[in-house]
Amino acid sequence: MTDGSDGGPRSGERAAVLVTDGEQRAALAVVRSLGRAGYRVHVSARRRRALAAASRWASSVLEAPDPLREGEAFVNAVAAHVAAHDIAVVVPVTDASMLALLSARDRLGSATIPFGSLEAFLALADKAGLRDRAVRLGIAFPAQRALEWSERSMALAGCVRMPAVVKPARSVAGVGAGRAKFGVEHAATIDALERVVRSIPQAGYPLLIQERIVGPGIGVFLLLWDGRIVASFAHRRLREKPPSGGVSVSAESIAGTPELIDRSRALLTEIGWSGVAMVEYKVDQETGTPYLMEINGRFWGSLQLAIDAGVDFPALLVACALGQVPAAAPDYRVGLRGRWWWGDVDHLIARLRHSSTGLSLPPGAPSRAAAVGDFVSACVRGDPDAVWRWSDPRPFLAETASWLRRQ
Repeated sequence: MTDGSDGGPRSGERAAVLVTDGEQRAALAVVRSLGRAGYRVHVSARRRRALAAASRWASSVLEAPDPLREGEAFVNAVAAHVAAHDIAVVVPVTDASMLALLSARDRLGSATIPFGSLEAFLALADKAGLRDRAVRLGIAFPAQRALEWSERSMALAGCVRMPAVVKPARSVAGVGAGRAKFGVEHAATIDALERVVRSIPQAGYPLLIQERIVGPGIGVFLLLWDGRIVASFAHRRLREKPPSGGVSVSAESIAGTPELIDRSRALLTEIGWSGVAMVEYKVDQETGTPYLMEINGRFWGSLQLAIDAGVDFPALLVACALGQVPAAAPDYRVGLRGRWWWGDVDHLIARLRHSSTGLSLPPGAPSRAAAVGDFVSACVRGDPDAVWRWSDPRPFLAETASWLRRQ
């Protein structure tokens, strides 16, 4: 693991910024970015020893309630911290904190949340409505059927071509203390699909049953401000956790094609979004067609790769929020690979412990031997790690201790 590009002089002290969800890798990348840029960075987390809270750049830590389960108490804690520390910008990192804070903007005084409206965020997160927008803009979208709670006992044969992917219409659903987070499930057969559908509670409905697109995952990342692209970046996913599809544990920066960037911008502009967003595609390995998967109107887990490649999204976003919009979008290094060490270890363990069928891997997935070879090659190359930095080692040590406890 190498240190990446974490050095550089620190400019004079600037405004204070509060970064939420200190447990997340994206929050750590934001804290490091803003700390290097000279901002006084505060971190909120459910526990004081959270990943981003361990960073040398965290000037204070707010131990706040869980925004997913205790949204109102979370907003109260953030609002009090904002007032006490003269916070100028609040950066929510997860869907739960975005939902809580975007609906309570008026309670943060003069502090700015550098993202679009709650209505725009809900539109971005609405996977059911995303298909209609994609079709209207000429963007390919997987074959899909929406399933309501009342239809869960129906026979699903023929609803889409198998294998299939089951998604909740929203990743975070419900209200108040009943709010919950739901993930993606895979099913190779109709029997498996029916078992998955029956296992999901009512709060996760409506469900979206999609045809599974087999091919590389491409992420297009944009910062839009006043309708203009301030920065863009793209990467290709190499390995994920779980291996069948999930968070990226290894990715490579690629040149974003004008077509995909234009399509992504059109989607975000139609919704009226402002701030950062990730637009995710799957490129069909047989036809080369990019299919739209989802949009996330927030920072993403592999953010550190973009920063290492030359696009410092957090610093650019806060600069925009403070009226310092850059004149030109930065260039970035293509072909840079980054990884999340412990996530990559989990990926490898899963590949060694379970069969391809047990992991719901698509046909043509790399063998176990190839998975070992890919892991070793990343070590030999010294791919920059999302968490480890020589200049800021404590987050990695905290994450390592947490990983070992889970084992």
